[in-house]
Amino acid sequence: MASTEGSRALPGPRREPAGRGRRQDKYSVLLPTYNERENLPLVVWLLVKSFSESGINYEIIIIDDGSPDGTRDVAEQLERIYGSDRILLRPREKKLGLGTAYIHGMKHATGNYIIIMDADLSHHPKFIPEFIRKQKEGNFDIVSGTRYKGNGGVYGWDLKRKMISRGANFITQILLRPGASDLTGSFRLYRKEVLQKLIEKCVSKGYVFQMEMIVRARQLNYTIAEVPISFVDRVYGESKLGGNEIVSFLKGLLTLFATT
Repeated sequence: MASTEGSRALPGPRREPAGRGRRQDKYSVLLPTYNERENLPLVVWLLVKSFSESGINYEIIIIDDGSPDGTRDVAEQLERIYGSDRILLRPREKKLGLGTAYIHGMKHATGNYIIIMDADLSHHPKFIPEFIRKQKEGNFDIVSGTRYKGNGGVYGWDLKRKMISRGANFITQILLRPGASDLTGSFRLYRKEVLQKLIEKCVSKGYVFQMEMIVRARQLNYTIAEVPISFVDRVYGESKLGGNEIVSFLKGLLTLFATT
């Protein structure tokens, strides 16, 4: 079992009764997709397997942004296979941004906890039960997967991309002091109401969005724990990280530094 680390156990604005049990909890997984037809069946199968083996109540909400590769057709087949009570396809006509995808998905989520993750198999669902255990241990508002603590790591990236990611996190730690080790990751568990509040506060888009979520969480005194994860580069499809995203990240970082 992976080791876990918590950070900043500050009093948050809302707490559930300590006796609340797992059977009363439901976990809604939000899966924004764009051109993920090869990856989507695999990640859904892994999610169903992980939840079923752990006895966790769940639903998977697929938010496809008009993928031209037939991702929506695949999602419709998965909905028929697993049932519309477990797989919910809630598509949009075009790419409208990650933050609005989460807002769209939450409108249809019936769980009291939200899990966000990538649909490209870079985030393995096997870590989700550990996220849930960690959240219960400290009644945390957010549990974030980290590649940069404990036995976490990155696999399949070349040296250049590793340096970009490490450099981005290093600069961010110096400028923003966020109280979390992995700001650019997007594998997290949130209380539903906490995620709703954070999205209302966030103004960034693209890869800066995930970073701002943690910075805003610190401002609002939400509690954050971290679980080491293994991040594996996508097998199918192409990475959506490019030069424009890197420039946007740097601009967003400076904006956050000036305004937080």
